[in-house]
Amino acid sequence: MATVASPRRSVSWAAALLLGAAVAVGLGVYGRLHEPGSVALYTLGFSGQLPMKAWLSTVVLIFAVLQVVSALWMWGRLPGVGTAPAWVGPVHRWSGTIAFVVSLPVAFACLWTLGFRSGDVRVLVHSTAGCLFYGGFAAKMIGLRLKAAPRWALPVLGGTVFTLIVLLWLTSALWLFTTPGLAKI
Repeated sequence: MATVASPRRSVSWAAALLLGAAVAVGLGVYGRLHEPGSVALYTLGFSGQLPMKAWLSTVVLIFAVLQVVSALWMWGRLPGVGTAPAWVGPVHRWSGTIAFVVSLPVAFACLWTLGFRSGDVRVLVHSTAGCLFYGGFAAKMIGLRLKAAPRWALPVLGGTVFTLIVLLWLTSALWLFTTPGLAKI
């Protein structure tokens, strides 16, 4: 028997999704209106800003994969593996925290130095996915705190955030690593 969502729960989830949408749109508007910087503000020891972003994005992707595996294990959906031990929950939370923190210098560099661009399809997809990632992340973090969340909500938001990370990596780091002459450390 299907249960009907209470009006309060619906409003809470609508508010979480609206806040996520506001974050995504806000980042996009800022990136589009902001005059991109002409010089990279930092490279964190890498040879340039693009290699820094590519390698940090790769670290984010690795931790995002750990997020998916640990979430599947916690929810009993990891094939061939028994019940998740107690340490999987903290690993899941910390891997997500690390992925988010490592993503921040990348996002700041993208927004400050490059802005929201639409010059070609790859760049447009990357710019859009970056804004949507932070919006989806905000909605997911708020959704974690809501009581009586629909069972589908967190897996859908988590899957969306993971998909956006993969898309961001494909349209940036993979592109850089496979373009001759660009992939320096």
